[in-house]
Amino acid sequence: MSSDLTTIDQIRGMLGEKGVTHLKNQALCVLAQSSFYHYCQALAPDFYRDDRPYIGHLCDELQAFLESDDIVLVLNTPPRFGKSRTASLLITWILGRNPSLKTITASYNKDLSTTFSQSVRDTILAERNEDDDHIVYSDIFPKTKIKQGDGAVNRWSVEGGFKSYLATSPNSAVTGFGGDIIVFDDIIKNAMEAYNETIKDSHWEWFRKTMFSRTDGNDFKIIIIMTRWATDDLAGRLIDFCNEHDVPHRSILYKAKSDDGILLCEDILDEQKYNLTRLMVGEDIFSANYQQEPIDLKNRLYSSFKTYEKVPQDENGNPLFTAIKAYVDTADLGTDYLCMYIYGVFEREAYILDAYYTQDPMEITELEVARRLHNFEVNICDIESNNGGRGFARSVESILDHKYHSNKTKIQWFHQSRNKVARILSNSTWVMNHIYFPVGWELRWEKLYSHLSSYQATGKNEHDDAPDALTGVAEKCGNKPRYSFG
Repeated sequence: MSSDLTTIDQIRGMLGEKGVTHLKNQALCVLAQSSFYHYCQALAPDFYRDDRPYIGHLCDELQAFLESDDIVLVLNTPPRFGKSRTASLLITWILGRNPSLKTITASYNKDLSTTFSQSVRDTILAERNEDDDHIVYSDIFPKTKIKQGDGAVNRWSVEGGFKSYLATSPNSAVTGFGGDIIVFDDIIKNAMEAYNETIKDSHWEWFRKTMFSRTDGNDFKIIIIMTRWATDDLAGRLIDFCNEHDVPHRSILYKAKSDDGILLCEDILDEQKYNLTRLMVGEDIFSANYQQEPIDLKNRLYSSFKTYEKVPQDENGNPLFTAIKAYVDTADLGTDYLCMYIYGVFEREAYILDAYYTQDPMEITELEVARRLHNFEVNICDIESNNGGRGFARSVESILDHKYHSNKTKIQWFHQSRNKVARILSNSTWVMNHIYFPVGWELRWEKLYSHLSSYQATGKNEHDDAPDALTGVAEKCGNKPRYSFG
């Protein structure tokens, strides 16, 4: 051991401290070409430290994703933990290793996408003073340079590449540009957008119809970096899509504090600041930002729904329902949904047999409701008569009579005078304990499931038609049954 120390001391003596530092930097630059974590350490040693193990894990996971056959990566981390910084460094590392690759990055608005682009470009353009020992990009990848005359702030190329980089946002154009790597960074701006279904729908449509069409070749990669604001945000919808269609993907999720009570990195967020931040920003926003728990899960009214594989049957396989009923809530406004549940009643519990949830006009829904009532041989159909419901009920009754020659279904219309929100809240426990949906209903009736599972116990809900009608089922079924077959 002493001889080794002597040798090191001798080398230090021959080279001097500056020479030793230069030798270490040279070794690190070589290592940085093949290791993304060491690349980050070389350019930003104060942040990418070995005593922050999560950041080393993040860098290794990003590199593993790039080298895998996976197509999609979803990354969720708390704020100030380096997710955007690491993503921008990842792009520069990719271009250093392969200048022919093209990258598109997208953020929620032009200002943020411009900031991200400047970070990427400035890293490549950085120059080192002769007296400065700090490693810069050109020390690691000397051949990768911004192409002269092609260095606009949001759209530029590197030498040897063509249209290497584009920064965009949902309201910006991407025409004429393709990407091997597409990175989405902070697409949702704040909690207000997370509660706005229209914005989340527009993000998904923009991703599907605009951004996905920009992918180049067969080996493209998509990286989503964002706070898990809501179950149906871009990250959530893309994960669901990948699961449903067997698209190779992976997720990386970091909570500021684990379920075991261990902080992710006390150097960045210690216990005192963790608790203070939680008090300052509020439980819902804190849970989304720091714990990656979507706000609609944290505050959702229905925590779960019961399901069934087979309806209650006797020993001969005959259903044991004492009645087949339907509950219909017609659409009041143009943006409302008509919601209809057909359910079997057994021992004062409801088994949903069919659901119809649509924004189609009445000339379509009247015929469809009548058809379903006939096909399921419904005994009692309750239709809310508020805002045109009585006329709707009469039309359905007429269609059953003249088209299907059936009087099996008794149409009952009634006026609902109780407060809608109060009804939904007061019946929610009964709904979760006594209404059963068929297994796989979340895929069969996707929009219905989305509106039920995301309905908030407090705050504003954009759509309440699905829980309102389900509450109607609870009110009709939870009371002592007054009707039977006959």
